[in-house]
Amino acid sequence: MSNKPVIYIVDDDASVQRALSLLLKAHGFRIETFSCAAEFLAFKHFKGSSCLLLDVRLPDLNGPVLQSVMNDRKLDIPIVFISGHGSIPIGIKAMKEGAVDFLPKPFTEKDLLNAIQLAIAKSKVHNKENIEITKIMERIKTLSPRELEVFHCVAQGMLNKQIALKRGTALQTIKVHRSRVMHKMQARTVTELIHFAKKAGIVSS
Repeated sequence: MSNKPVIYIVDDDASVQRALSLLLKAHGFRIETFSCAAEFLAFKHFKGSSCLLLDVRLPDLNGPVLQSVMNDRKLDIPIVFISGHGSIPIGIKAMKEGAVDFLPKPFTEKDLLNAIQLAIAKSKVHNKENIEITKIMERIKTLSPRELEVFHCVAQGMLNKQIALKRGTALQTIKVHRSRVMHKMQARTVTELIHFAKKAGIVSS
């Protein structure tokens, strides 16, 4: 599988699809085109870096509605809106909902490529975070129920004595559990352990 970023194009105008595909392929991107939102949502999306060029007006769900569906499904593909019918309110709402850019037609090649590069950079950061979270969750699965409880307590800033008092357990036992938690979570410091807990959603950021 190629490591080239994938650009998804959702636009019901075949000529727009064709023009954008030719342009972006020339710049080294892989392209997947769709004529409606349903086709895009049904597609098995790639795990690597990607970006969605999304027309505002579509024959089924319009662009902003598709954006909302993607947010609900946690389909985290950065969006660049393109529209010949765009308005300032639509653009502002799209950006508030997480779109990278909103390009009214006609737009320049430079503006398009700049927006795509921003979206790809955002995608790479998100993918890196997802990989980190997956690794953290796999480590958490290796903890015993008691170790998991100690992990929660340490992540909340509790000291060994406080944890021992809360659990009605000997201090030395808590120290042993805590040492195992640090080892299994591959945390070098308590600060790093708390970072892992935040990434896993165990404690609030």
